[in-house]
Amino acid sequence: MSKVMFRHWKAIALACFLLIWGCRQREDVAPDKEVQSHGKIAVVISTLNNPWFVVLGETAAERARQLGYEATIFDSQNDTAKETSHFENIIAAGYDAILFNPTDAEGSIANVKKAKDAGIPTFCMDREINSAEVAVAQILSDNYTGCVKLGQYFVKKLNRKGTYVELLGLVGDNNTWNRSKGFHSVVDNYKDLKMVAQQSADFDRNRALDVMESLLQAHPDIDAVFCGNDAMAMGAYQALIAADKDDDVMVFGYDGARDVVDSIREGKIVATVMQFPKLMAKTAAEWADQYLRGERSFPQKVPVAVELVTRENVDKYTAYGKR
Repeated sequence: MSKVMFRHWKAIALACFLLIWGCRQREDVAPDKEVQSHGKIAVVISTLNNPWFVVLGETAAERARQLGYEATIFDSQNDTAKETSHFENIIAAGYDAILFNPTDAEGSIANVKKAKDAGIPTFCMDREINSAEVAVAQILSDNYTGCVKLGQYFVKKLNRKGTYVELLGLVGDNNTWNRSKGFHSVVDNYKDLKMVAQQSADFDRNRALDVMESLLQAHPDIDAVFCGNDAMAMGAYQALIAADKDDDVMVFGYDGARDVVDSIREGKIVATVMQFPKLMAKTAAEWADQYLRGERSFPQKVPVAVELVTRENVDKYTAYGKR
């Protein structure tokens, strides 16, 4: 069995486990209407300057409230220093649990450790930290497998030849590299597909617009751009429109954001990978509730299956999930 197939079946098995576990949690923890509050849960999000993370944060907070907790969302603005300040305030305020979307795989470890030392459990959502010792659990999209699927479709749409650029996300985020590695595990096998530039745009739409404008000056005849998230895909597409190249360059994203799903339907963006932020957020809130009720048996890291969205199947999807 190939490594890619092994990863694929492993992801399916773990995703099924997550679904079964999540259903069990929802059955066991129906909202208690007689109790106004079981405590306080903090939802710490890497940035709210991206609709995808807004959905992640608001869904986590909403589910926590349904379960009987007070919930507050904290915006780290992609700044580990702000994140550290949030954790210090959360610990001082006596929160009971943290639903956490980290800013940095390495830099965020110390914050989660501080919370653990203070007796506050942390559940990571979407982004991971490079430690299996401090967070109770990490609920993550299967980014590598998702970009294997995207890479295969990329090869097909370009007919196995052409030049392209890649827009990376935050260099300190493992999602950036897992997506890039999954994509290149496929595309690098085709010698007539050549990457002429690879540059970070920080998962940010405006930054991607600026980066793409510069890349088009250096490489005006590219055939495609692979973007590590949908915000960057929309920024890149905006730059292509300004350069009158939107009909010539294919754009591929990752996330399943509303504007990209709509753009695929309209024949503008070629494809994206649908993540399920609502599932990750709800599961994190439910697991936090279970922990606070005494449960201690949680998997450390669970990849949530993702799905390729193209013009052929886009009608099955809406923003951040299936119809």
